[in-house]
Amino acid sequence: MYSEEQHRLNFREAMASLPAAVNIVTTQGSAGRCGITATAVCSVTDTPPTLLVCINSRSAMNPVFTGNGRMCVNVLNHQQEEMARHFAGMTELSMEQRFGLEGWREGELQQPVLQRALASLEGEIQQINTIGTHRVYLLEVRHIALATQGSGLIYFKRQFHATPYQQKLVTV
Repeated sequence: MYSEEQHRLNFREAMASLPAAVNIVTTQGSAGRCGITATAVCSVTDTPPTLLVCINSRSAMNPVFTGNGRMCVNVLNHQQEEMARHFAGMTELSMEQRFGLEGWREGELQQPVLQRALASLEGEIQQINTIGTHRVYLLEVRHIALATQGSGLIYFKRQFHATPYQQKLVTV
């Protein structure tokens, strides 16, 4: 058997082997505006449409998400890697500068929606739990915008990769 620390490191390495869609999770409202790059996002159910979003408890953005009670999950396309880097804090851009970049619009629920994202899912936070080092948000999706083309952006082995699949609009 190995130590608790080694077990934690092995788990992190195993999760680096799990390809994950890259998303920018945003919020806007009376508590402010912010966004964060996240891969810990998944569907829970389609009735009602609900997503699970995990954000590190140490993130300074948690009070903003909680205070606004709404968020938007923007599923990035392969051409949006630079935007993912900005919202992951990998560049020197401030939050205001990040939202000043081209491509943002206000969605149906007044949340920041990234144009050309494969999907943008706006909703209301229904529940928040803390599990270990992370806050787990359950988001009931109220509005969805879908792209008609593009391929995905995933994070695998601690690097960004484009998916080989190219979605195309087919007319019949």
